[in-house]
Amino acid sequence: MIRIKLKNKTAHKVNKRLKNKARIRKKVDGHSERPRMCVFRSGRHVYAQIVDDAAGKTLVAFSTLEGNLKGKNLGIAKQVGAEVAKRALAKNIKTVVFDRSGYVFHGRIKAVADGAREAGLSF
Repeated sequence: MIRIKLKNKTAHKVNKRLKNKARIRKKVDGHSERPRMCVFRSGRHVYAQIVDDAAGKTLVAFSTLEGNLKGKNLGIAKQVGAEVAKRALAKNIKTVVFDRSGYVFHGRIKAVADGAREAGLSF
């Protein structure tokens, strides 16, 4: 077994997350009856969107860039989840498949999921 020593620890983390994402995406697939809700987080912002993979279209999207959200990171992430759920329910989308995009289901990712569930979305 060959081990490659990476000089940049951040690059290693990103590569590991992308491998996890590929493994998850093999199993998780969104279609018209039950689209996929994917979440992305950066250092500053949280993005969530609901995607129909069969049609290749984004049905609903919201991020911290759009709204005038105030509060701490977890509170803002919860508000993002609630707003995505509200927009989805307006388009008559009630159930989704949650795609955590390779992130650990913890912290801001979990807060987005909790906010969406509390707003009425089921997954």
